[in-house]
Amino acid sequence: MCLGIPGEVIEFLPDQPDLARVDVSGVRRVINVGLLSDDPPRPGEWVLIHVGFALSKIDEHEAAAAMQFLEGIGQAYEDELAALAESRIE
Repeated sequence: MCLGIPGEVIEFLPDQPDLARVDVSGVRRVINVGLLSDDPPRPGEWVLIHVGFALSKIDEHEAAAAMQFLEGIGQAYEDELAALAESRIE
């Protein structure tokens, strides 16, 4: 199962404006935010992430609700976090 998971934007990579470091439940990874070029996120904002790409900006309340749901589904969420922890886009 592939899920969209919320992540908080921490920073952008120097000289690579389409790449941002995000925090997802304590896992920090670089993702591509190029799909949001019309309204790019800023550090501290939340995005919905799928396979290393930010699909949309979401607010903190949406992120919390999504995290609560994802934690409730158990193993699929744990598998998604494990895949995120192993991935690298840098």
